Amino acid sequence: MGDIYLIQQDNKLVPMSEHDYDSEDLLQTLLEEYPSVLAGDQIDAAAPRSWLLLKRELGVPKEEGGGIWWALDHLFLDQDAVPTLVEVKRSTDTRIRREVVGQMLDYAANAVVYWPIETIRAEFEAHRRARGVDPSEVISEFLAGADEEEFWHRAKTNLQAGKIRIVFVADRIPSELRRIVEFLNGQMDPAQVLAVEIRQYVGGDLKTLVPRVIGLTAEADQKKSGTRASRPWDERSFMELLGEKHADDIAVAKKILEWADTRSELQIWWGRANETAR
Repeated sequence: MGDIYLIQQDNKLVPMSEHDYDSEDLLQTLLEEYPSVLAGDQIDAAAPRSWLLLKRELGVPKEEGGGIWWALDHLFLDQDAVPTLVEVKRSTDTRIRREVVGQMLDYAANAVVYWPIETIRAEFEAHRRARGVDPSEVISEFLAGADEEEFWHRAKTNLQAGKIRIVFVADRIPSELRRIVEFLNGQMDPAQVLAVEIRQYVGGDLKTLVPRVIGLTAEADQKKSGTRASRPWDERSFMELLGEKHADDIAVAKKILEWADTRSELQIWWGRANETAR
């Protein structure tokens, strides 16, 4: 992508060129201060995602009651209380190709098992109080008056069910990571795996952030919604689908089809007999 251009109120055109982030910490800080750059409107256009930051650098254990083993860059909840795990890397970091994927899968696999929602909630409240903010006011504003306890209960249910969102964030998403994200998002259910590319443009004393979500393929949407594209509906495909969903019912289905075939043959014979009688 080349330069972008900003027209100011005095009709002055300001060219803005893409600039690398000076550090990974800078990109992490931008996410902490401006969660909306995670592009919730691109993730779900019908119901744009909004974000509640629970904590930055949240510890992840690898056993029940164990100590902290890893530190996740950011943990958010969206308005449906879906835990959203975010890991940030710059494109110049070679670990963004493959190593970061294993890292995030470690986080996710252990988080859904060893992260008590009570601990997460306590971390969120302590983090907000440390910044001189009342956590109850933050929650109330985010939920627009909805029940806070119900929200935390839904977060617990989502976490235990593995209904989470894994998000890789970088200034540029390399093609290797893009392919992995698209593959994982198509295979993992109910978890969602995405990447968000946040490019930075600078011109004069102005700065612009341009996010783009990667991983929302049509194939992944079809799998997660339970729909299938142009499947040939014959007896074989029907039995295959039934085997995937209700294997115990295959024998019953076969008997019904055998009965239907017999009935169809009888109807054909009866029709021919009637034609002959006429």
